[in-house]
Amino acid sequence: MLEDRFLQLISNHTRVPIPRVVKTIELFSGGATIPFVARYRKDATGNLNEVQLEAIAEQHAYFAELTSRRAFVLDAIEKQGQLTDSLRAAILECTSQTLLEDLYLPYKKAKRTKATVAREKGLSPLADFIWAQTAGDQPLETFAQTFVRAEKAVASVEEAMEGAKHILAERVSVDLEARALVRDRMHQHGSIAAHPTKNAEGKHTKFEAYYTFSEPVAKIPSHRYLAVHRGVKEGFLRMELALDDARMVAELQGKYLKSPDGEFAAHVREVIEDSYQRLLRPSIENEVLRQVQERADAEAIRVFRENAHNLLLAPPAGPMTVIGVDPGLKTGCKLAVIDATGAFVESATVFPTPPQNDFETSEKVLLALIEKHQAKAVAIGNGTGSREVAKFIRQALAKVSSNGVFMVLVNEAGASIYSASKIARDEFAELDVTLRGAISIARRMQDPLAELVKIEPRHIGVGQYQHDVNQRALREGLHKTVVSCVNAVGVDVNTASVALLKYVSGIQSDTAVNIVAFRTEHGGFKNRRELLEVQGVGPKVFEQCAGFLRVRGGDQPLDATGIHPEAYPVVEQLAGRIGVDVPTLLEKPSRVDEIDLRALETETVGALALHDIRQELHKPGRDPRREFKVPKFLDGVDSVQALEEGMEIEGVVTNVTDFGAFVDIGVHQDGLVHLSELANRFVQDPREVVRVGDVVKVKVIKVDKALPRISLSIKALLPPPEPRQRPERAERRHHAPHDQPAGAPPAHGRPHEHARPHHGRDRGRDEHRDGHDRPRERKPQRDERPRDDQRAPRRPSRRDKETAAELKSAMRGSKGGQAIKHADNGGGPLNTQLADQLAALREKLGA
Repeated sequence: MLEDRFLQLISNHTRVPIPRVVKTIELFSGGATIPFVARYRKDATGNLNEVQLEAIAEQHAYFAELTSRRAFVLDAIEKQGQLTDSLRAAILECTSQTLLEDLYLPYKKAKRTKATVAREKGLSPLADFIWAQTAGDQPLETFAQTFVRAEKAVASVEEAMEGAKHILAERVSVDLEARALVRDRMHQHGSIAAHPTKNAEGKHTKFEAYYTFSEPVAKIPSHRYLAVHRGVKEGFLRMELALDDARMVAELQGKYLKSPDGEFAAHVREVIEDSYQRLLRPSIENEVLRQVQERADAEAIRVFRENAHNLLLAPPAGPMTVIGVDPGLKTGCKLAVIDATGAFVESATVFPTPPQNDFETSEKVLLALIEKHQAKAVAIGNGTGSREVAKFIRQALAKVSSNGVFMVLVNEAGASIYSASKIARDEFAELDVTLRGAISIARRMQDPLAELVKIEPRHIGVGQYQHDVNQRALREGLHKTVVSCVNAVGVDVNTASVALLKYVSGIQSDTAVNIVAFRTEHGGFKNRRELLEVQGVGPKVFEQCAGFLRVRGGDQPLDATGIHPEAYPVVEQLAGRIGVDVPTLLEKPSRVDEIDLRALETETVGALALHDIRQELHKPGRDPRREFKVPKFLDGVDSVQALEEGMEIEGVVTNVTDFGAFVDIGVHQDGLVHLSELANRFVQDPREVVRVGDVVKVKVIKVDKALPRISLSIKALLPPPEPRQRPERAERRHHAPHDQPAGAPPAHGRPHEHARPHHGRDRGRDEHRDGHDRPRERKPQRDERPRDDQRAPRRPSRRDKETAAELKSAMRGSKGGQAIKHADNGGGPLNTQLADQLAALREKLGA
């Protein structure tokens, strides 16, 4: 177990009490998986969700690695004979890997440097003399003369001084406080700046918007940093971390210089300048850029994972006969019929599009397949040629509309990768690659999760700069997402593929293969207990996987539910108390509500587990995915050229980014719903409103048919938000409502803390409604930034000026009205119009 202070840091980071953190780590150490702990150990963890559990696991891994690295560092320094008590204490107190590496840096075995050579020449005493900055018995130059020795290859005083300064420059560069200071300034005041390279001169590139780009290190959004990074990779941009170097050097000199006018001042200034420019800045800059990259990677991976999660849990059409269509222009459209179980039945190739335009024959083939197999749906891959094929199929289906056959465009991202994969070759060795793709498209409509797990998650096309982020971190993150989705839905052990089974909690790839082999040999599983007969499934693996595997139609009805076998005795006891058997209880789940479940609690089945059992009995084997819905594309609108502003149309959300959502509206070009057009309220994160796979109704607000680019709006179709009600001014000024304590939220409208939502950044300046994510232009660097006490007065803001103008206008208006007289003077009425105006202005300023 980790040290108590590390446990406290994990608790602080995750906002989970230490006892729950400890219990969670114990479960993980015992081989429990995140899905298992989240689902079946809620009472032990206090109902922590998968996000919290994953955060605890990541923090635990971080501090475990820190502990291991710390032991290595202590051992390495001790072997050098330089481990002092104070250094040991500092290392043992480390809670950051960055700080630990800073402490270790002076003792690392590094390559041969200028300072190393100088030390070998015996110049360390001269360096110490300069750094002490204290005049001795002899002048500095005289003292330096004593180090001029031919046998040490020091030919002059200048060479001796140069070598000593190299030693000091390196000393400054590894100084803990200097590194912390430069690192802090780079994070606080540094900017990521981009410049065009010579390769970009005279060329129109997609990175032109970044030729004068600059954004603070602390604020740069993930997607903009990754865009610059991609420009660097493609050779069109050069990136740097811009900082006020003169100010930074001056700050370091102020730290180390003892006497600005002394004999040693010029030499110390030179040392610090050299150390900063040659050693400190490059080292810390690389470190900070790496941290910015890691932060951008983490955000991009988070977006990718969330989109992948929503795509994997997209609503399944369910068991029905489907015709999958892989559009092709020159080679023809491949049609693949699959039955309700997903098994391949029949195929055909048709040529309804140019250059053949064999519409009549193609229609006959399609309608014959629909009639022969009683197909209920046609799933079309949304790749090249899909709009032309969709138009053909829409017209053909109009002739069999009474049969209820419908058409759906399916996201085919990654289908070609699956078609050429080993999984596809093993399953359909005799079929053409494009035909395998048509089968995959049809299956994606039936059950997206079961089909998408067959390809690497990073190929499903819902990421944000997925090729520019850390690929290992991306793979690991997406793997966790797939595991989460598969276990959330559950898996039928008698029909699931190896590709699906390997994501089940506790099951490895080899074990998944063994499960399929066992069911093939024995004609399927009759109950969950038979899993223990499979090679690789011992008691621990069974504990982790059993609850997520379903056996439908077996000899134990509870095996078709999400109830874990360890809880079967509790369910049987529950049924006995009601006076029925388990099958009857499953048929009449409302009987469960007759019993007080608290009396059934055990050591492993607590109150939260019993609540889940009750829920599962009410809806055995429930699927958490949403209901399948077919988007209604506009008839006759199958290209960007056919779109017009003002059209209202349904579409499917294909991707969600930080600046909005892309929607497939059936015209071969996804439209963008900008962040500002997602809702009739402020939206901080687009994923609060839409998810990948959602069917949404949008309005076309702008179409650029030349580019092409489509701007859409969800907000335009929503009713305007209700105006916020405000209490009467007199009531608000003098007292709170009688039934409401002072300081409580107002009786009408939103609470105080939500009255003015906090905007993380000025999105209007950064992400524009036309779909272009325009960066801010770089501002000129100032040579020197004034201190707080030297800053000029704040320039009046636009709001200040407007308020001042209103105040002047109000004062001017009062001249033609009644004169203002104090009430205590007893003369004349108060100018109530001006009073109201002033009150309104005070209210505006205070808002």
